[in-house]
Amino acid sequence: MCGGGCAPPQAILDCFGAAPLVRGVAPWFQLGLAGRSETFRTSGGKAGRETTVLALGLKMEVINPQPYDRELSVALELAREAGAAILNLYEGPLDIQQKADADDREPVTQADKLANEIIVERLRQEFPDDGILAEESIDTSHRLDKSRVWMIDPLDGTTGFIDGNGDFAVQIGLTESGECVLGVVYLPLTGVLYRAVRGRGTWIERPDCEVEKACVSDNREISTMRLAASRSHRSPRMDKVVQAFGLKEEVRRGSVGIKVGLIVEQQCDLYIHLSPRTKQWDTCAPEIILREAGGCLTDLFGRPLRYNKEDLQNRNGIVASNGVAHTRIIESLQRLLVQFGRLPVE
Repeated sequence: MCGGGCAPPQAILDCFGAAPLVRGVAPWFQLGLAGRSETFRTSGGKAGRETTVLALGLKMEVINPQPYDRELSVALELAREAGAAILNLYEGPLDIQQKADADDREPVTQADKLANEIIVERLRQEFPDDGILAEESIDTSHRLDKSRVWMIDPLDGTTGFIDGNGDFAVQIGLTESGECVLGVVYLPLTGVLYRAVRGRGTWIERPDCEVEKACVSDNREISTMRLAASRSHRSPRMDKVVQAFGLKEEVRRGSVGIKVGLIVEQQCDLYIHLSPRTKQWDTCAPEIILREAGGCLTDLFGRPLRYNKEDLQNRNGIVASNGVAHTRIIESLQRLLVQFGRLPVE
C-alpha cells in the first residue's frame, strides 16, 4: 500500500496515460488513503479526470496545471538559491565597487554578481526562448524582440547589504507583452518571501508558518496613511509632499520590494518615489505582488508602467498605494509636480 512520501504505482499512472514521475513538474496527482492525502506530479498525462482505483482503495485526482506554474516553481527555487549565496557573503569581507551610468553611481559587490549569475544561467537553461534583463548583465537590444522577458534584480538594496541593516531582497519578475505577469521578492535575512502570478493573488511565505494570502489595507483617508519611505534617499521635495498630504507616520526601509511588502502586509499604505532613477528590474516583481494584493502602482502621473522598453529607467517616478485612494493621491500630487516643474517624460 502507498504510505507517506512514496510515489503512486506506475500502473495507476498508466491508466491516465501519464509519463513517469518528474519532480517539480505539473500536472498534480492527489491520492487519498485512510483519511490522508499525498501529492505527486508527473511530466505529462491526461488532466481533469477523477477515478477510484478499487484494487488499492485509492482515490486519485489529476488537476490541470495553472498558467506559469513552471515559471513560478523555477523563480522560487532561484530566489532562495541566490538568497543563500548572498547570505554566505553577508559577514564579508566585501569587494565593493562603483558602477556608473549616465544618470547615477551605484555600489556593486561580489554578492550582486554571484546572485545574478545563479539566476540568469538557470533561466537561460529553463526558458531559452525568453529574453532576460538583469541588473548585473550586459543589456542588448535582443530582448526587445521577445514577448516574454525576465526582469532580475539579484540584490535590490545593495546599500543595505553593505551597511548590514538587512534591507535587501532578491527580485525576479516575468513580463509578457510589456506587462508583469509573475513576481517573486525574497528577503534572505528573514526568510520572508512574497509571490504573485497574474489572476491568482499574492501570497506570503515565512519560515515555519502557513502560507498566507496578502491583502492591502482599506484606508481611504490620505492624511492617516502610513508612508513607506526610503531609508537613505530623502529630498526637500519629498518633505513637501509629506507636508502637503498631512502624513504623520512613516516607516523607513530600503529596497522597492521591501517597501511594497510593507503595503501588502498592511504595515503601510503608500509609497512615493519622485526620483527618475528606479529601473525596470526595481519595480517589475513588486508591481505584480502589489496589484494581486489589491493595490496599485503607477508613475507619478497615474499612468501604468511598461516593461521591456529600450530605456531602462522609470523616468516618471512611481507611486504605490493600497489602491482605494490612488486616484486622489495622483490628483493631489499633480499640484505639487507643477510647483516642482515636473513634466511627464514620453
